[in-house]
Amino acid sequence: MASDERPKGAQSSSRIRGSQPANPKGRVLVVDDEVALLRVYKHGLVGAGYAVDAAGNGAQAIELVRLSDYDAIVSDISMPTMDGLELLRAVRALDLDVPVVLVTGDPALATAMRALEYGAYRYLPKPFDLDQLTTVVESAVLVGRMAKLRRRALDLVGDPAKQIGDLAGLEAAFGRAMDGLWLAFQPIVNASTRELYGYEALLRTTEATLPHPGAVLDAAGRLGKMPALGRAIRDTAARAFADAPGDTLLFVNVHPDDLGDDALLDRDAPLSKLAHRVVLEVTERAAIDDVKDVRDRIAALRELGFRIAIDDLGAGYAGLTAFAQLEPEVVKLDMSLVRDVHESPTKRRLIRSMTELCAEMGRVVVAEGIEVKAEREALAALGCELMQGYVFARPAKGFPPVTW
Repeated sequence: MASDERPKGAQSSSRIRGSQPANPKGRVLVVDDEVALLRVYKHGLVGAGYAVDAAGNGAQAIELVRLSDYDAIVSDISMPTMDGLELLRAVRALDLDVPVVLVTGDPALATAMRALEYGAYRYLPKPFDLDQLTTVVESAVLVGRMAKLRRRALDLVGDPAKQIGDLAGLEAAFGRAMDGLWLAFQPIVNASTRELYGYEALLRTTEATLPHPGAVLDAAGRLGKMPALGRAIRDTAARAFADAPGDTLLFVNVHPDDLGDDALLDRDAPLSKLAHRVVLEVTERAAIDDVKDVRDRIAALRELGFRIAIDDLGAGYAGLTAFAQLEPEVVKLDMSLVRDVHESPTKRRLIRSMTELCAEMGRVVVAEGIEVKAEREALAALGCELMQGYVFARPAKGFPPVTW
């Protein structure tokens, strides 16, 4: 501890420190509303060589976690005000790695499964002896140290989006991502006339542990928060697009799960009021088979004034399902098809065929992910007029100008 302060009702620091080992094997926080058990746990763990802090409830425990780094936390599940699972979730908002051992005198399979799902290191039913507790804590401390080393390795050479492994930590990170949500915009241009056609709204967040849109979407999917994320994106896009130049269109990504959200069909929603200028991009990277009454919902969206685009064509699911059910006005060719198209005769033949077929069907084609002039020139020769990519402008706040 950096100071001798403790929340009201917690064990006094002088008393705790007076019984601490000189060279502790680790620092442990024990949490229980039963004072007698708290003393027993502390006595046993101090005897095993650990420095121990104690808290009589979840609120006191969180204050201690804010002030100190712990190698392990041992908490009762059944406590007033904040139970052990709620404590675990609150701890993950502060520390993604510290192992939490949950103990209970009323073991139940559902509670145990929930505890492990949310990232509890162990679920320990009472009664247990002190040797069992110290063995579990010893293992927890070692695992916690390995978790911190793995995080350092990920920071150095890995994918930051893989830093969160349990639901409690993911919930905390996703909440911060929602608080820090913002949108970048990237222009879509008509390369033959050099006119601005529209802007795509692209998800961004200030949350470092969910560093790219795919990580945020994966988190939303795991937590069942996709509709909430979709609403936040649509509302943010509608507010921002009030300042868009001219009569440009706004392209907004919607996940297939969003199609089942009644809020998308709300006439009074901010985006619905701009529907005549909005193209909803539905990705082919996720299946729409599970969306109930998808045709009816697409028809209702068109009645509101929305147009529909299929995004990521060429990188998503094969087959006719999405194309047939959505009947899109706009088709976006995925960047995996566009990349190095000038060097690939196979890609050029495929894109030419797709572009000609879409024109025959009355569909507008947008080629996205264009990074170099050679790709732009090759696509223009293949009949692609609408284009999007770094060669024109990088996504940015506001509405970045086009570089020709």
